[in-house]
Amino acid sequence: MTPADLEAARDRIVPDVVASGLSVLFCGINPGLMTAATGHHFARPGNRFWPVLHLSGFTPRQLAPAEQEELLSYGLGITNVVARATARADELSAQEYRDGGRLLTAKVERLRPRWLAVVGVTAYRSAFGEPKARIGPQERMIGATRVWALPNPSGLNAHWTAATMAEEYGRLRAAASGDDAAGLPG
Repeated sequence: MTPADLEAARDRIVPDVVASGLSVLFCGINPGLMTAATGHHFARPGNRFWPVLHLSGFTPRQLAPAEQEELLSYGLGITNVVARATARADELSAQEYRDGGRLLTAKVERLRPRWLAVVGVTAYRSAFGEPKARIGPQERMIGATRVWALPNPSGLNAHWTAATMAEEYGRLRAAASGDDAAGLPG
């Protein structure tokens, strides 16, 4: 992929991988240029979403971004807070996050997944106006859908290793499978 190919992908929309009644709908911040250029979510080399999904037990093997549609067979899907592709999330405006939160809420109300998992607590805070939110299950519900804020799997997020991310994603997996030991409040 050349720099020109990536730049040509700016502002593209990447289709969601969704269906009604999913167990978990993962929600990224917005597509990066590599994702937009390939049409595959979390496609940038160095992004740890696919390895962490496997390490946490959501998938029986590590999927490649090109295999994203296979997620549906596991009751999983992918969407984004903001649909348009950028090189960096800091190119998004506060208004885009707020609008994205409203659109995401409508999408979740329509699709009714059991859990919405926002991968990036900062994106969750911005989209839903909850500046003090922390990683983990949230008090917010969208209809009957529970919400969980997960660590951002970007390679730029050095605060979390693949192993520590897999632990947090694994807590969500346990909750989504109905495991009472998942550490949920209330």
